[in-house]
Amino acid sequence: MLDILKAVILGIVEGITEWLPISSTGHMILVDEFLKLDVSKAFLEMFQVVIQLGAIMAVVVLYFHKLNPFSPKKTKQENKDTFSLWFKVIVAVLPAAVIGLKFDDYLNDKFYNFGTVATTLIIYGILFIVIENWAKDRTPSITSFKDLSYKTALLIGAFQVLALIPGTSRSGATILGAIILGSSRFIAAEFSFFLSIPVMFGASLLKMIKFGFNFTGMEIVILLTGMIVAFVVSILAIKFLMGYIKNNDFKAFGWYRIILGVILLGYMFFFK
Repeated sequence: MLDILKAVILGIVEGITEWLPISSTGHMILVDEFLKLDVSKAFLEMFQVVIQLGAIMAVVVLYFHKLNPFSPKKTKQENKDTFSLWFKVIVAVLPAAVIGLKFDDYLNDKFYNFGTVATTLIIYGILFIVIENWAKDRTPSITSFKDLSYKTALLIGAFQVLALIPGTSRSGATILGAIILGSSRFIAAEFSFFLSIPVMFGASLLKMIKFGFNFTGMEIVILLTGMIVAFVVSILAIKFLMGYIKNNDFKAFGWYRIILGVILLGYMFFFK
């Protein structure tokens, strides 16, 4: 019963941090430092990735019409534009897919740790503030997905590769990259959401294959609990973020990352 309650807490953390640019994987590692599930190391590594499926389903539900290229409610041109959007998503996914498949085990062994998360939280927190200050007087050249070229999509995908290091934030890396490349915050955030669908489905499938689908009854309950909670919380987090960036920039998230990173480094040096 205690592990189910822990799964609820982890689902809440995942649902919030998957979409805000503060690193979901990083927060999951940090929460595990203080709130450990009574499971095997192999299951925990798989759980920390597969729980993201619940969060991804929130994007599918919220943006189903926008992402559906077969919708009878759209004109032929709108459906064609939706296909084009999906092709751009696929192009943007390629860099992380290729590098992630090749170096997945290495990255798990070398970088999934407390120190890496604390450091990357600070580094990318600083980058958020610097880039937002740089972009504040610039007019975005990409204000719709029609303005987003395949080349730019590929470059945004290259930024997403940075998120293979925990603590970076997949949404944070793609949003920063998109802003640097001339995107509006709104398009940057939505494109980041859409990129998450194939990336997280692929990563989850890979982790489940490696784990072997050999779940105990309690492991199934823990996994489903985390995913369902992550789905519900993600709906709220996505709506919050899209409302927030209508009138605000991302600097607040940068300061949050810096403060949290400094606290964690202090904890690591004095208490671990």
